[in-house]
Amino acid sequence: MANFLSFSTFLIFLGCVGLGMLYAWILYGTNKNLGKRTRNTLALVRALAVAVLAFLLFAPLVRRVSHTPEKPVIVIANDNSISVKAIQPAGFNAKKYEEDLKALATKLGERYEVKTYTFGDSVKSGFEFTGTHQVTNGTALVNRLNDELLNRNVGAIIIASDGIFNRGGNPLYELNKIKAPVYTIALGDTIPKRDVLVANVNYNNIVYLDNEFTLDVQVQAFESKGENTKLSVLENGKQVAEQTIDINSASFVKDAQIKLKANKVGIHRYTIHLGEVKNEITTKNNSQTIFVEVMDGRQKILLASASAHPDLATLKQAIELNQHYEVTLALAEELEKVDLSKYSLAILYQLPALNYSASSLIGKLREQKIATWYIVGAQSNLSAFSQIQQQVSFARATGSLQEVFPYYQENFTSYNINTEALKQLETYDPLQIPFSNMMIKGNYTAVLNQRIGKVNTQSPMLFFTDDNGKKLGFLIGEGLWKWKLEEAKNENSYPLVAELISKTVQYLSVKDDKRKFKVYTSKSTFEENESVVLNATLYNDAFEPVNNSEVKVQLKNTEGKVYNYTFSKMGSGYQLDAGNLPQGNYSYIASTSLGDKKYTANGAFFVNAMISEYQQTTANHQLLNTMAQQTQGKMYMPANLLDIANELEKSGKVKTITYEDRRYEEMINLKWIFGLILLLLSAEWFFRKRNGEA
Repeated sequence: MANFLSFSTFLIFLGCVGLGMLYAWILYGTNKNLGKRTRNTLALVRALAVAVLAFLLFAPLVRRVSHTPEKPVIVIANDNSISVKAIQPAGFNAKKYEEDLKALATKLGERYEVKTYTFGDSVKSGFEFTGTHQVTNGTALVNRLNDELLNRNVGAIIIASDGIFNRGGNPLYELNKIKAPVYTIALGDTIPKRDVLVANVNYNNIVYLDNEFTLDVQVQAFESKGENTKLSVLENGKQVAEQTIDINSASFVKDAQIKLKANKVGIHRYTIHLGEVKNEITTKNNSQTIFVEVMDGRQKILLASASAHPDLATLKQAIELNQHYEVTLALAEELEKVDLSKYSLAILYQLPALNYSASSLIGKLREQKIATWYIVGAQSNLSAFSQIQQQVSFARATGSLQEVFPYYQENFTSYNINTEALKQLETYDPLQIPFSNMMIKGNYTAVLNQRIGKVNTQSPMLFFTDDNGKKLGFLIGEGLWKWKLEEAKNENSYPLVAELISKTVQYLSVKDDKRKFKVYTSKSTFEENESVVLNATLYNDAFEPVNNSEVKVQLKNTEGKVYNYTFSKMGSGYQLDAGNLPQGNYSYIASTSLGDKKYTANGAFFVNAMISEYQQTTANHQLLNTMAQQTQGKMYMPANLLDIANELEKSGKVKTITYEDRRYEEMINLKWIFGLILLLLSAEWFFRKRNGEA
């Protein structure tokens, strides 16, 4: 307790003493029943008790200083990855190493606070020596230490590892966060072993049907000069490609490119395999398995007309610039044989026509709710056209034609068009439209409007409507081929016509996802050591997400093994964490119900095998030594790891830190004062009673 007396405090103290004496005189000054000695003693006790109580009311704050010692924290972390257990140098005794590391922890625990960890693909408290972790993440270890030991007295960090860190980056740069020397125990073998391996495979995991794609395979070989090996690719177990690799150096690297063709829709498993060389240290890194999903991204577009017209060629060429669209041109009677179920969009060019009604085709389009783009021109039967759909009608048609120029609707946002190229519209020839009154029911979205002469009208030329969820497009006018010809005259022209046609087709052919039950994975490819997460959403008739129902899912791999799960409710949806799954491709089917309606959803994903720990088998002791030197630590070999305890003691760097705690508090909080007052009053009461006083 610091000295808190000052002149004002001294005056207060004297006043309190005086008050105590006054109280004692009033109580005992006129008392004739007690002996003089007893009376004086009791008066003194009462005076002291009252003085102390009074002083507590006026006393200043008391500064208290306490000192708390904190023992240094010593961290010992053991690398439990596959590479440490699988690649061991000559003379290494794994059992003795385990015993010595535990003995080191015990010995250091006599003087310090010791915390032990195991790290690899995760960081855990305590020691593990199973050698089963499939990756080594040193940065995760450093980050956890930084979180748990922030503002602690960390004396030293001891890391036992082979220096092969294949996840999370180089921990060397993170060590600066912890101000403590790092002592490393160098595990593994620095002598390169004879080995060939598939180091990496670069590829696109989604390709389109009938397209070629390339596997970029990086082949590495160590201590195998003069050997050769065969690089083969197997698709679902059947060999589809092969190359011979000649190894011409002790440390060999080659990028081999293998071209394949996507011939079938679905998820395909490709195994990239290198043939074994003699006396190879391990063959587990000779293969990698990847999964490629082949999708039929092409959409079929029907271009229907009563007769040939130059605009049809312009439309077909523009649409087929996108390789994902396939156009079928059908004229007149050919339309009766068309299977509409194959098509995502039908373009009716001047149908129904004056000489051909196409009533059967149009009826099927309406029944199957296929998106339709109507193009109206001189050959259109306007009366029949007004009857086959309810969005646009024409009245008082005279049979004559009118020339109309296009201009862009500024607030159009359904798709993007090159704004600079829109200036070309001013130079285009006019389209020919039937002379009549056009009426549009309901709302519409215009891309181009009509300009008659020099007057910009609000009548649309190219526009879209919605008919109970079915997209409809309308182009009022024929003569697109003239626009195309205008662009061809100028070499610097932007292909605006092709862009307008292509994006219109894309907008109309894209189907809105109206499913009421959706299940999807967080990504299409998972690593073998990460959790597979699926999400689900269920909608009611108002398309509001609900999660009152139970959602179940069944996962199945290619070997036929089945996993059954139930989703957990998360917010307004559902989520499932299926945990780690073995390598392979999986399909899933989920089911639920809402009211009396049942719903199902399905999909697929694949899990990649983890071979990171076999990608590098040579220990990196240089990195371990750099980590130690950078932090004023030292590197030790496993045989000498017990010497670390002596080194820490001799270095003088590991010290107990004493924390000084200074705080101010009121004297009334001091328990000994309470005891003193209680003692004084109890003694007074006892002697008063003993002498017969009330």
